[in-house]
Amino acid sequence: MSEWNIELGWKLRNDMVRIRRFEEKAGQMYGLRKIGGFCHLYNGQEAVAVGFSSTVDHERDYVLTGYRDHGHALAAGMEPDAIMAELFGKVTGVSRGKGGSMHLFDPARGFLGGNGIVGAQIPVAVGVAFAQKHRKSGGATVVFFGDGAIHQGAFHEALNLAKIWSLPVVLVCENNQWGMGTNWKRVSAVDDFSLMASAYGVRGEQVDGMDVLAVKDAATRALDDARAGRPVLIEARTYRYKGHSMSDPQKYRTRDEVDEYRKQDPIYLLEEKMKAAGAWDEERALAQDDAADTMAADAVAFAESSPEPALHTMYEDIYSQDPFFMGRRDGIHAMPSRNPATGRA
Repeated sequence: MSEWNIELGWKLRNDMVRIRRFEEKAGQMYGLRKIGGFCHLYNGQEAVAVGFSSTVDHERDYVLTGYRDHGHALAAGMEPDAIMAELFGKVTGVSRGKGGSMHLFDPARGFLGGNGIVGAQIPVAVGVAFAQKHRKSGGATVVFFGDGAIHQGAFHEALNLAKIWSLPVVLVCENNQWGMGTNWKRVSAVDDFSLMASAYGVRGEQVDGMDVLAVKDAATRALDDARAGRPVLIEARTYRYKGHSMSDPQKYRTRDEVDEYRKQDPIYLLEEKMKAAGAWDEERALAQDDAADTMAADAVAFAESSPEPALHTMYEDIYSQDPFFMGRRDGIHAMPSRNPATGRA
């Protein structure tokens, strides 16, 4: 490992540890009933979000995902305090307490949100990529979705249009192997989702979604292709350690299965590669772990001390003031609405 790669390894490890500790803390808070509604944790899949985020240009690219969005939001650089506050339904949250776990959003960082409808983010992302091409921004759009979403008609329609219009978009299927409680092999005619790309003349690639360096390499190739007008489909084969959501009893899989996949933990695999390259520093690793724990605890403290949304805010953020969503560098931005009764934005 070169010096540059050593520092990259530490950066990737730090980002994954931060997501893991944040999600563990979110799970605890849900158990204490401080977080309501649905809550889908990302434990085990960190390498996918972090590997792509390390390649995405957050100044000109956009990211969209589904309801398992905490990890993607953190990888995009969103503030943990504001994310946790959103989970708590507080007004200091990234969506002012109105979106909750599934609807994190920060257009300033190119993160156009999670989506609670299975597969609905895919055609939206292709629309964003269409806008990028139309405005000649030079950016690309990356959209993440699960194995349960790849069989939606919206996926096929969107991929077809992406090819026809040569759009700068990368479609990433995070195959965590369980669509709610159903194993993906029971509902898929193929065991390699990347093959679906060939039906639309698009390049497909399968990558080990537990290996953050492999994901980063695949992301680099995919974004290079997308920016050249060649859409790409990636299947990142990964695994979630927690249930589909926090309310999932997980009776459909065995503890042995989960334990076996824990041996392929993305953080552990990266650490082993760093050790083999002579780049390991136990004190530095402990410092990263401690900092991640502090980050998660501070986020909870911020959320707990934040106010609930005032009653008048229920009328805000409904309509956009600008029909063309002007605001960010390439013009894709959602503007807050103004309540005519109070005049507040």
